[in-house]
Amino acid sequence: MRIVELGDGRPEIAVVAAIHGDEPCGVRAVDRLIADEMAYERPIKLIVANEEALEAGERYLEEDLNRAFPGDPDADTHEGRLAHQLLSELTGCTTLALHSTQSYAEPFAVIDTMDEVARGVAPHLPVEAVVQTDAFTEGRLIEDPHTIEVECGLQGSEEAADNAYWLVRAFLAATGALSAPGSESVVDAGGRGDVDVFRLSERIPKPSATEYEVFVHNFERVEVGERFAAADGEPLIAETPFYPVLLSAYGYEHEFGYAAEYVDSFA
Repeated sequence: MRIVELGDGRPEIAVVAAIHGDEPCGVRAVDRLIADEMAYERPIKLIVANEEALEAGERYLEEDLNRAFPGDPDADTHEGRLAHQLLSELTGCTTLALHSTQSYAEPFAVIDTMDEVARGVAPHLPVEAVVQTDAFTEGRLIEDPHTIEVECGLQGSEEAADNAYWLVRAFLAATGALSAPGSESVVDAGGRGDVDVFRLSERIPKPSATEYEVFVHNFERVEVGERFAAADGEPLIAETPFYPVLLSAYGYEHEFGYAAEYVDSFA
């Protein structure tokens, strides 16, 4: 685990990259931020978490780090021990964790519950939506209070790396560590307009098959009777309306992704 502290004093703001080793966008954003050599109004902590998985180009070595929290210093797995170490580093910090997906190109935020941190920070992030995952957070970092995850874009893409950098800049502005970027950047210094909020309601399981397809778009409502996916050519039909979130053919081993309900929007 690589840790860099910037600014004077004890950090109360943290950015975490490479929770998954096959998601390099966050590391590139962290390295770019370090190279900028900016003056910080509040001290920050930058963490590259799973360096071993990152070097191997794998999502994880022994278990998914983002399902291993709070971890244990005596765990049998590398990620179990790392989860404990990482959580210790984040004690007392408002935290942004950077991820990427195989299912959606635009950035969106992921939270546990709509608390004061989410309400205060999320509207100032350049995101398409906020996803509340309180029913599905077991073992994830966002179970820890004052933590927001962002999905920066498609895994391995240049766009995801660039999005990650501007998401971090916006997060640091929203938490008072940096002045807001100028109007020429993609981050609006005055915050965004309304941001749609969705709440995950259930997982969408995959039938056993060798080939999978997805026919609908994330965050776009699927109606009753609509074909939304297929397994070996056999269509899956929506029995109730839902909004797909993180839906992809091969992003997860045992499910296509999640069904969500629309909650509200907030500024």
